[in-house]
Amino acid sequence: MVQGIAEAVQRVRAVLQRQPQRGLQDDTPATAHWQHGLRVVSRHPNGAQVLTDMPAEIGGSGDQMTPGWLFRAGAASCLATCIAMNAAAEGIVLTRLEVSVHSRTDTRGFLGMVDGNGERVSAGPCDMEWRIRIDAQGVTSGRLRELVERSRRCSPIACVVEGTLSTHVHIDANII
Repeated sequence: MVQGIAEAVQRVRAVLQRQPQRGLQDDTPATAHWQHGLRVVSRHPNGAQVLTDMPAEIGGSGDQMTPGWLFRAGAASCLATCIAMNAAAEGIVLTRLEVSVHSRTDTRGFLGMVDGNGERVSAGPCDMEWRIRIDAQGVTSGRLRELVERSRRCSPIACVVEGTLSTHVHIDANII
């Protein structure tokens, strides 16, 4: 599987070296439809769908993931994908890769409230923490850290997030 990923990455890189204009593409749209209450279903053009709802404390059912959790899951998945892809391209055989994304958000912002000074509270996360656990056979922890750092610069969601809010990254890299 690693070899197949490495070959695919190499093919795409070769095409984009010759024809860089092919690199810019429209992303697949995500379309959200309100169902009822605070429940929303988002659909991919291939038919896949994701349900979201809010916690019962603010009027939702609390039985689905929230859009904020889905954002963190997307960020974690995006970075894990970039790390795995770059590892394969470099011939690194991963034995473990786990990315978790944590954030803190002031609910007052989501509800359109102001702080004690009358300033609008931001609805977005105040900060974000990325925790990466990565192991590979015969690869130094320094090389794994470099792999993660390079991958962060290639992860579309990490690039957007890290350009807009305070982020902290913790990398636990081990040789197996």
